[in-house]
Amino acid sequence: MIFRAATADPADVDRALAYPADGPVAALTAEKVREELAGNRLRPEWTWFAEDADGEVLARALWWGRADSERPIALDCLQVRASVADPAAVAAGLLAAGHAAFGNLPDYNVSLPRGWRDEPELAAAVAWRQEAAYKAGLTREIERLRYEWTPAAGTTGPTGRLVFRDGTDEEFLDAFVRLSAGSLDLHTQTELRSMDAEQLAREDVAFYLDCPGERSWWRLAHLPDGTLAGMAIPSATPYHRNVGYLGVVPEQRGQGLIDEILGEITRFHASQGAERITATTDSVNAPMAAAFDRAGYQVTEIRLVLEAPSTR
Repeated sequence: MIFRAATADPADVDRALAYPADGPVAALTAEKVREELAGNRLRPEWTWFAEDADGEVLARALWWGRADSERPIALDCLQVRASVADPAAVAAGLLAAGHAAFGNLPDYNVSLPRGWRDEPELAAAVAWRQEAAYKAGLTREIERLRYEWTPAAGTTGPTGRLVFRDGTDEEFLDAFVRLSAGSLDLHTQTELRSMDAEQLAREDVAFYLDCPGERSWWRLAHLPDGTLAGMAIPSATPYHRNVGYLGVVPEQRGQGLIDEILGEITRFHASQGAERITATTDSVNAPMAAAFDRAGYQVTEIRLVLEAPSTR
């Protein structure tokens, strides 16, 4: 078995485009691959093949990054031919080869419909991908709900329960520290086992500053008397606006203030003409999921995230 990246040769890129987008797990179509290559979010060196001795492509892996990324951020598509007897082994070898070349272990995001475990063929296709990811070092698994808002859902007006304002970098850093306490977010819980809250807060700030959204969009949420209640970070992806980060400080939780903060983010994006706002939350984070439901956000898919034990 030969594992290699595509070259810049148009014929090699065509091989990636010609690979059928089939199988029970959704795959990138040739049109989508072409679009992402043009936007520099997919690249030949991030497009990997597993080939047999005769040069037949038996598997394809497509890693994704932002247009200015030095290294890929996530694996977006992993396929192995149905004729391969042990797809997990081939896929694991392909991922390991890619990881070695990149010098990092990007997350693997598998987009799935709700109820995917009830479909035997789909569940089996996910299982070998999970096995391959685990063998390649992606041993932490998080299932997330992907939500979407459209103008048809409407927005709610401010109630006056909270006052939103800009803040300094240090104020936002302090807010991140306070919000991490008792968080139901699995990534936050895991990271706090290996670092302190301030270090995690600095990584969070750096992460959101690196997103396509603007720093000027960020808002602190206060009670009318000036007490900090939480934080709202509207953000964006390369494709559309999204809910970046939001939360309520521990001492103010349980009062419905999360609805006020989500409403502020939604109103902000809507006022900028957003036709779509996306958001994700862990499937186990029931309070956050309920807030999205109340705000008119709809679940569009389940995102199974397979990642390295310590990652951002």
